[in-house]
Amino acid sequence: MKVTVIGGSGHIGSFLIPRLVRAGHEVTNISRGTSRPYTDTPEWQQVRQVTADREAEDRDGRFAERVSALKPDAVVDLVCFTLESAASLVHRLRGEVGHLLLCGSILRYGQSLKLPIREGSDSAAEPFGEYGVQKHRIAVMLQEETAGGGLATTSLHPGHIVGPGWHPIGPLGNLDPAVWQTISAGQPLRIPGSGAELMHHVHADDVAQAFEKAIAQREAAAGEDFNIVAPTALTVRGYADIAAAWFGHAAVLETVTWDRFRENTSREYAESSWGHLYRSHCFSIEKATSLLGYAPRYEPEQAVFESIQWLVEQKRLHVARPLGVPAGWTQRAGHKISTPNGCQSRKHA
Repeated sequence: MKVTVIGGSGHIGSFLIPRLVRAGHEVTNISRGTSRPYTDTPEWQQVRQVTADREAEDRDGRFAERVSALKPDAVVDLVCFTLESAASLVHRLRGEVGHLLLCGSILRYGQSLKLPIREGSDSAAEPFGEYGVQKHRIAVMLQEETAGGGLATTSLHPGHIVGPGWHPIGPLGNLDPAVWQTISAGQPLRIPGSGAELMHHVHADDVAQAFEKAIAQREAAAGEDFNIVAPTALTVRGYADIAAAWFGHAAVLETVTWDRFRENTSREYAESSWGHLYRSHCFSIEKATSLLGYAPRYEPEQAVFESIQWLVEQKRLHVARPLGVPAGWTQRAGHKISTPNGCQSRKHA
């Protein structure tokens, strides 16, 4: 099958494209050409690279035509952020491409109301913030397109994506590297709210697995949307406790008001923390497991550990104490960490 991936040099594509090549697909990657993939594997030598500025070409209506000209059987769009851009692609590919798959986000959901959050239910409030609103509108448009007899489409909605090469969303719901210095040193970590708020991570390779399965099972995936997350979610306190153990001690946590928290961190980090912790997300993956056979390999703490380990080894994150592999985990080539049971818990998020 000829598969075109849009934005394949990023977090998900770095794992997805090698998977597709190994599965025997003929793969083309469209990217701006400004960054290298996070994984350096021999499969990339078999990938056709096309350089394009998606934002600029979308403005003058050329991007969808560029994708269509490649005559793919399936298109995976990992970098679509507006309804207008998605609609343009759908309109041009309708009747020409067998399957369009778009990457959404769990931020398409607002504050959690019932847990776990399930697709198509009343489990969460309406989305807020431009990013989440646009992702939700795109997902709805895609379902309506397929339900109306148009293009076969699928949207997959990852949690907080984790993997080697970039910083994970930390225990406070933001990307502040100072949080890891504080935890590793055993110093008090100020946490806003109750500490029971939830975050739902997912390893980038597990997201890539879901896309690969959706491509292979078009009939099951067509017209559907899927939550793609780890088997479990982390609370703020649980996350901090687990992370502190990696450095050989217990977490020291201090509960503070949101006003005090904002006084001691940047506006960017404070807004990120509030957005993630206010939503307090935990998702069901039952739909993805039953329809696609999605089977995440990583628990959230394993995925985060792999990210932190890579950052420390590359001297991109400074910590106060050495990072130790947790007891009972097995370290394998490529810094993959797994439990002896291989993360077999799949049914509930």
